[in-house]
Amino acid sequence: MKHPLLTLLVIPAAMNMSASELPDTTMNLSEVRVTAIKQSRSLLRQPVTVTTVRMPEIERLNVAGLKGVSEIAPNFYMPEYGSRMTSSIYVRGIGARIDQAAVGLNVDNIPYLNKNAFDFEMADVERVEILRGPQSTLYGRNTIAGLVNVYTINPMNYQGIRLMGEITTNGSWRESFGLYVRIKPRLAMSLSGYSNDSRGYFTNIHNGKKADRALDESVRWRTIWRPSSVLNIENTFSMNFDKQRGYPYKYVETGTIDYNDPCSYDRKGVTDGITVTWAAPWFTLASITGLQYLSDDLTLDQDFMPLSYFTLNQRQHERSVTQDIVLRGYKGNYRWLAGVFGFYKHNRMHAPVTFKKDGIEKLILEKVNQTVAPMGMRLSWDDDEFILDSRFRQPVRGLAVYHRSSLDLGKWTLAAGIRFDYEHANLSYKSDVSTSATMWRGQTAMGSREIDIHDSGRLGQTFRELLPNFSVTYNMRNSAIFVSAAKGYKAGGYNTQMFSNILQSKMMSVMGQAPEHDVDKMVSYRPEVSWNYEIGGHISCDGGRVYSTFSAFCIDVRDQQVTVFPEGDATGRMMTNAGRTRSVGAELTLNYTPVTKWMFNLSYGYTHATFRKFHNGITDLSGNRVPYAPSNTLFLSATYRLPVKSSWIKAVTFTPTLRGTGSIYWDEENLYRQPFYAELGASVRFEHDWWSLDLWGKNLTDTSFDVFRYESIGNNFFQSGLPVRGGLTVRINLDYPRI
Repeated sequence: MKHPLLTLLVIPAAMNMSASELPDTTMNLSEVRVTAIKQSRSLLRQPVTVTTVRMPEIERLNVAGLKGVSEIAPNFYMPEYGSRMTSSIYVRGIGARIDQAAVGLNVDNIPYLNKNAFDFEMADVERVEILRGPQSTLYGRNTIAGLVNVYTINPMNYQGIRLMGEITTNGSWRESFGLYVRIKPRLAMSLSGYSNDSRGYFTNIHNGKKADRALDESVRWRTIWRPSSVLNIENTFSMNFDKQRGYPYKYVETGTIDYNDPCSYDRKGVTDGITVTWAAPWFTLASITGLQYLSDDLTLDQDFMPLSYFTLNQRQHERSVTQDIVLRGYKGNYRWLAGVFGFYKHNRMHAPVTFKKDGIEKLILEKVNQTVAPMGMRLSWDDDEFILDSRFRQPVRGLAVYHRSSLDLGKWTLAAGIRFDYEHANLSYKSDVSTSATMWRGQTAMGSREIDIHDSGRLGQTFRELLPNFSVTYNMRNSAIFVSAAKGYKAGGYNTQMFSNILQSKMMSVMGQAPEHDVDKMVSYRPEVSWNYEIGGHISCDGGRVYSTFSAFCIDVRDQQVTVFPEGDATGRMMTNAGRTRSVGAELTLNYTPVTKWMFNLSYGYTHATFRKFHNGITDLSGNRVPYAPSNTLFLSATYRLPVKSSWIKAVTFTPTLRGTGSIYWDEENLYRQPFYAELGASVRFEHDWWSLDLWGKNLTDTSFDVFRYESIGNNFFQSGLPVRGGLTVRINLDYPRI
């Protein structure tokens, strides 16, 4: 991996912002759109809590991906740990560490169905919208906690060349380029690319290498064609390649990363989406078609110790297609939206777990020999290692119809919607293990026992759900207050990682050491359903210099899906259903621009999420806090822009920031906790009409904190947050004359 020639070239300050304008995150509220397809009113008329992060702030705060949006949006938390596969998002106490996401993601209106693809670098992103609370009525499955919309630069609106280059204190670099051309008045195209070589921050002392080094590359080609004034056709094609070592987990007893087998995560993704919109006088019709292919390869030292217990190599190939047809119209003070959504995805997975010498000795032989020792016998394994092999096919298909109506009655707006969601999931599995062991009496071999297990089967689940929502909004001149009630939904599924445990159990049962498990009961988990009750508002005053949003919410969840590490010597993770949980909290954002030179931003979120009814089979955990979701998120920033009378520099901008998160519980028993912590950041920007230079630093106080902690086979592990770091970022923006 070599440094490119463009190491000191970077994206511009703001797409359409002159040097005399202060980079901000707010616009005239009548111009703000939540999405381009399903909602067209301004934020003031929407009964939803949303935070919009625009390109100026994305660049000024050095936000490289969705994880950088954490805390900027209240109660939105996406921790950075493990690898890009562990793209966990928590909103208002609801989230998911494995399997299906609790927060949806759309990129240029195309839905991403697999959360393994959520963590990507955001190059040439125009804005990011974070909608909090269930969006299931309009967006369906797996938006129980919220929805993230990412919009890239539109070549119809901007034409030019954009370059970016960045170097950091640990030797990492990033670079991107973008070419935006309006070929004809009705035809525009863009081509952009991105590359990132992250040298890593954490060293595995076993081999002296960085445990978190990564290389990421991507390319995007977007075409927009407007053959007539009523027809718009857009196509976006993207590819990304990621290769990283990943999983810098430290052993609690030593505080060091020290494991002997390799850990890595490789990912390849291809997405193509076409959006066709036809606008009639009284309605619009839109078709959104998405095609996706995701291939990833995970290699894991599952014990994360210098001993040879067991390793996992999980390879997946997933193909999916989505189709959404949206019809939206209005007549007088009545607005309506109706749609049909369908999807199909097929995942093929191979996930062998290799038991090695120490795993055989500690997890199998010690247990068996404790039983047979009183009889003067002992068991030995004939192989130094053996494989618990598992292969899966997971086809999932779904269909939904939905409708939403709103009626304006003077200053009041009444709205209601409903969705019927159908989904069918299958799991075909084939598990194998072939090994042998010998029983001894003293020094005499009593015979070898062949262990040859071949297990296969097919499971299926069907889910049907009605998802209503209701809202009442009171509209004032520059403000609005709303109350809403909405049902959220997250589909059920299968714990594929538990099949190695099932094979291990079957193997032990052959030797008379353990009962067999019911496969269907052990690997299946139920859907998660919630009701979200909320009161909130959007306020703009003082001539637009003050903009604020607020909300208070109560969420009742039935069968919340919780990721746990099974008791004992299990080799994987599993999803289980907690009986009932409740989450209550509040959110506040405040943007204040007293004069053109100054801007202040505040975002604060509070969540109190507890189990109301949950027994894990051993202990009643009712009243405990829901793990992994932070109680508080805080973001503060102040921006001062100093104009400079120079031919080379037009202005210097100073931006200190403060991010705070916590506390976070790491387990259902609430034995381990990360207290509230804060990170101080700052940046200085030198800007001109066509270039900018940023000097930035993050976690300047070098605050020590954990972003993940767990227990496996009796050992505790954690990952530390990133230490103090800084960098230099250059952006060049060469505009073309508009056609």
